Amino acid sequence: MSRLSTILLLATTAVYASVTPAHESHTENKLPSNRWYHEDDHPVHALFKRGPVGDGIIYPAIGTPDWSAGFPPAIADTTTLPKAWVDALNTATAAGKIPDIPQSTSTNGLDPVYPSGYDPSSAIVCSSTAKCVTPGDVWDAPPGVIALSFDDGPLPASDQLYQFLASHSEHVTHFFIGTNILLYPDQFKTAFETNQDDIAVHTWTHPYMTTKSNLEVVAELGWTIELIHNSTGGRIPKYWRPPYGDSDMRVRAVAKEVFGLTTVIWNQDTDDWTLSEPVPLTTPEKIQQQMTQWLTGPKTPGLVILEHELSDLSVKSFMDAYPMMVSNGWTRTSLAQLDAGSVYQNAWNSTSQVIPAKVGDLAVKPPARASTTSAKPTATTVKQPASSSLSSGKPASSNKPLGNQKSGATHFSAASLALSGVITVIIAAAVGIIMA
Repeated sequence: MSRLSTILLLATTAVYASVTPAHESHTENKLPSNRWYHEDDHPVHALFKRGPVGDGIIYPAIGTPDWSAGFPPAIADTTTLPKAWVDALNTATAAGKIPDIPQSTSTNGLDPVYPSGYDPSSAIVCSSTAKCVTPGDVWDAPPGVIALSFDDGPLPASDQLYQFLASHSEHVTHFFIGTNILLYPDQFKTAFETNQDDIAVHTWTHPYMTTKSNLEVVAELGWTIELIHNSTGGRIPKYWRPPYGDSDMRVRAVAKEVFGLTTVIWNQDTDDWTLSEPVPLTTPEKIQQQMTQWLTGPKTPGLVILEHELSDLSVKSFMDAYPMMVSNGWTRTSLAQLDAGSVYQNAWNSTSQVIPAKVGDLAVKPPARASTTSAKPTATTVKQPASSSLSSGKPASSNKPLGNQKSGATHFSAASLALSGVITVIIAAAVGIIMA
């Protein structure tokens, strides 16, 4: 890749319909043009700057004490956030880009509830838990396309999935939990280095994000981004998926304005996360019935199925359905490659050259803490939200890696969910750029 010599900004057109709950099918799926994801004046470039060819930075080896040093072992710490992250949040807030929507509350792991006067289905709040679709978020794939992605890894069950994907030459997007990366660095290395899959963000501790303050949202996303960045040669993720599908206009704005992240939800869900629970809400047979219905049915819109690398059973449910994806002519692609553009904010994919990027200021590194210098924290340091309600699908457990105890699928109808509005098309020409 040569130096950037000239940039011609040719045209920018943006037309969006009003935000409405999704109850319709797509009538049109247009993909953005091949370009850098954010314009030069987007705040993310103050955090993850472009620069000369080649990252040129030596990062600690994955799994070593230096690699894990400074990262929070459990909660997403807000007291030691890099100043650049906090400054970016404050700037976006002062500019009126972060909606003033109150935090929701979740009791005993039940669905988040907003204060009186805030309708989750309204354009002001637009909660994805309430099936409200915000233009620009990813819910559907283009017709005939199935977007492959998995949540909650890396975990021991990931090994079988990664072997299967490699044997079939398939690439997927992994929405990784930050603390699970610390726990299972070997699985992370297999996903990124061996399989060369695409890495995205599933937060640091897997909370209901609308229950978090703006600063806590920054911490959940920022620590995960930084760990992925330091573990992939400096790549900055482009996508994030909220745990339980729980996002709204405020959380979405923080993710977008501070870190440049695009929010990803789904339009079908297998409930595969419950297969390993004491009281599963589904069975392998039911999942296969659902998959058969989706994969042999209409191809418009394309499929974004919520699946998990959470257990051997959830992984097997994908592997069992895979032959139907092939035999029914679905175009299979990693979710992060849907727009035919760059997978990361500073690199085309997991093998291409990386433009120099460090999270926050160039001199900022995670603060060193003696308690986090072990290469592989024990599982007992990772704690899940306290809950004992089996009816919520979220049994309590404090001694295992974080995972998706409730996907939020029960809140989304089996019918296809549609994006509102017209996709923004921006064409940028860059003379002298060659992306490997």
